[in-house]
Parts: sequence; C-alpha cells; structure tokens
Amino acid sequence: MNPSPQDSLMRRLFRLLLAIAYFIAGIAHIKSPGGFLAITPNWVPFPEQVIFLTGVAEIAGAIGLLIPPKLVPHIRYAAGIGLALYALCVFPANINHAIHNIAIGGQTASWAYHGPRLLFQPVFIWWALIAGGVINWPFRRRT
Repeated sequence: MNPSPQDSLMRRLFRLLLAIAYFIAGIAHIKSPGGFLAITPNWVPFPEQVIFLTGVAEIAGAIGLLIPPKLVPHIRYAAGIGLALYALCVFPANINHAIHNIAIGGQTASWAYHGPRLLFQPVFIWWALIAGGVINWPFRRRT
C-alpha cells in the first residue's frame, strides 16, 4: 500500500524543517525584535506589538504543523494556511528591507541577499501549504 500524499516521507521532512525554522524565527522575534523592527514599514501600526505577535504566530504555527491530525483534527491544515498568510503578510517588510537597504546590527546586505530572499517568499508560502496538507502539488500520486 502506497502512503498517502499527506504522509509521504518528503512531506513529513518538509513539515519538520519548516516547523523548526518558524519556531526558531518566532523565538528570535520575541527575544531580539530590533532587527525586525528596523525593517518594519512605517505604516505598520504598533510595530513592537506586531513583531511580538508575529513571533507568537510563528511559534503557534510551528507547533500546529507538528500536532497529528488524529489528535486535533484540522490543526495542521489551519497552521499551514496561517503560516502561508504570515509569509505573505511579512513580504512588505522584506521589500522595505531591500529597497531601503536597512542596516541590521550595523550591516547592510547586498542584492545577492535581497534578490533570492524576495524571490523565495512564494516558495515559503507554497512550503507552508504543502506542510499543512492544504495542497498536494507536486506530491500527487500518479494513477
């Protein structure tokens, strides 16, 4: 019997790697918000609270990806959608960072950093949707 696309080894690995990345990023948002505050666009209201809440959202999403659907139905699906929306919503901060070449920790980054980072953002959105079992592409079973 072939495993379902939801249970494939590749999807489990994607889910685990994404959960680890978001968990670490969430802790960084909470413990060291300075760099995140620096790249937050001026039009974002209450930036300190937003950065804190994004950290909480990242940690919650990471945990949600790891909770088995048998334990809490639909939590992984919701976490996938939530993290995909999160990646979409932080995109303006990444654009702001790149366009204004904002220094973090006294260092600026070149377009060799910013270009791939901006181009990779849709991949993070896809990755969250795959990890949450929201979409199957390219892991569909061949018939």
